[in-house]
Amino acid sequence: MKHGFIKVGTATPKVTLADPSANLEEILRLHKDADALGVKLLVFPELCLTGYTCSDLFFSSVLLDAAKFALENFLAKTKNSSTISIIGFPLVVNDKLYNSAAICQNGQILGIVPKTHLPNYSEFSEGRYFSVYEGDTVEIELFGQSVPFGTKQIFSCSNFTPFRFGVEICEDLWTATPPSTTLAEAGALIIANLSASPEIIGKDARRRMLVESQSARTLCGYLYADCGDGESTTDLVFGGHSMIAQLGKIVAERTAFADGEALLVTELDLAHIEGERKRINTFTSVLSANIKNNRFSVEYTETELTRKIDSAPFIPSNKEELARRAETILTIQAKGLAQRVVRSYAKKCVIGISGGLDSTLAILVATKAMDLLGRPHSDVLGITMPCFGTTKRTRSNAEILCVELGTGLECIDISASVRQHFADLGHNEADHSVVYENAQARERTQLLMDIANRENGLVVGTGDLSELALGWATYNGDHMSMYGVNADVPKTLIRHVIAYCADNADKNGASRLAEVLRDILDTPVSPELLPSDEHGNIAQKTEDLVGPYEIHDFYLYHMLRFGDSPDKLYRLAKIAFDGKYSDEVLLKWLKNFVRRFFAQQFKRSCLPDAPKIGSVGFSPRGDWQMPSDAMATAWIKITEDLR
Repeated sequence: MKHGFIKVGTATPKVTLADPSANLEEILRLHKDADALGVKLLVFPELCLTGYTCSDLFFSSVLLDAAKFALENFLAKTKNSSTISIIGFPLVVNDKLYNSAAICQNGQILGIVPKTHLPNYSEFSEGRYFSVYEGDTVEIELFGQSVPFGTKQIFSCSNFTPFRFGVEICEDLWTATPPSTTLAEAGALIIANLSASPEIIGKDARRRMLVESQSARTLCGYLYADCGDGESTTDLVFGGHSMIAQLGKIVAERTAFADGEALLVTELDLAHIEGERKRINTFTSVLSANIKNNRFSVEYTETELTRKIDSAPFIPSNKEELARRAETILTIQAKGLAQRVVRSYAKKCVIGISGGLDSTLAILVATKAMDLLGRPHSDVLGITMPCFGTTKRTRSNAEILCVELGTGLECIDISASVRQHFADLGHNEADHSVVYENAQARERTQLLMDIANRENGLVVGTGDLSELALGWATYNGDHMSMYGVNADVPKTLIRHVIAYCADNADKNGASRLAEVLRDILDTPVSPELLPSDEHGNIAQKTEDLVGPYEIHDFYLYHMLRFGDSPDKLYRLAKIAFDGKYSDEVLLKWLKNFVRRFFAQQFKRSCLPDAPKIGSVGFSPRGDWQMPSDAMATAWIKITEDLR
């Protein structure tokens, strides 16, 4: 439960129709297994004590009494377990039969929630057996307990406040106004759904879409427990398609007709859910007297994390999705630049082209923008500005790239200009300090700005999201432009966008372009501001100085997207990068990331315009507003306490 994590699960027991005693044994087995795994909330399917497809047997007092007896036995046999189990069963209240969910813990019933919407169409005929309860929450007596009964209930943990859940049953999710919407607005961070959803062609996709969308819309964790084997196959087949979602994303899934274990167990990050509700101020929070809040407590434990922590959160794992994302990014960048070109009456896009990743993406975007405008690629002007650290490889790649794209190309050696600047400053050229490096970066930016004036053009910025996070840019050097097309794209993702462009070039017969793009991808990331080595190779490698970008992008995503603290970042990184980086390396670069992130905010406070690409960005006009003189003391202290 540390850092907001809680272990949750769904169970798909093998049902014996109309035999609650047999079903109880199966439910107890799964409960015991889940309890041993540390599951705090376990959701069983709809009517699992009897089976969903008992039809007119639901009118039999024999079945109903047997179900109550089985539930009472379940309570007796789990009285020493703090795991909360939600069990579907039929219950008679005031001579009406309700399709109900019993919320059980420590041998007690915390509450009973009846189904709100009863399907009575196509293959469903629940209205034949069950009633809809439309009143307020009332107290009923069951097994000698006074138990809350009603649809408007949430259940809140006294000693771990983010653990708050509500319950709905199957069809409730499929309606225009699911009860879970009201329950989430009343404070539930988790929604449990007990379901009996039969399999027909295409239904699994729709079911998945509903779970994802409701989880996204209500900013919650959603546990969907579906029934499976043992239900009647007279007219229907049930596949046990269970899912656990968080904030619109499926984090664990038991596919329909899956063989093997009936338990689906993972962790929800309730801190992330709480953070989203704080951030998104259009999410409605309602303190309603009509919603009964039932209290419980659980043993506070440090949840062992078993769910996959993606080491590359900006990059889709699915190849087709990655291709779609690359195309979407290019289109957003190009559309934004095209409009800026039109509105500024620019005759040229001027780009400092270095043969590195960022300027390569920028010139690819610029040529795409010209395609959108119906203008020639020659309206893009690539400027190479070799100096002390420029290598033959990067200079050659920059020139080949411009030629293959059909852009304009100018080469201006800035060595003499920078040496004159050193003379004006009284700086010794042998002193390779920050003055030595930044003088080159600022000379390049000055040239680009002046060339843009000469051409009545627009300087297109090349800096990316990762560099902005670290402040890895020269203030008023490569930090500045007239429109920054890459400012919302992290370095790790830029690689994949360029690789996508290389693949497309191959498909279109532009093999030379594909070849140079792939060589650029293979070139070490470097600003090339220090002299090359004796073999003419890059001597200054960025990732040796500030750390691997894949680590920084991981920290960047989780810190900005969810506000995770440094100790949580470290915990997640150790899982995500297990076997690739040591704990010492991860901690070293975490400390570096935190220190640089705060110290370099002044550069982000005055960024040029740039198109928004994803959910993490640094625009001072919207995405990230932070005082430049904010202190990192509290964050640094946490990193110092880590071992």
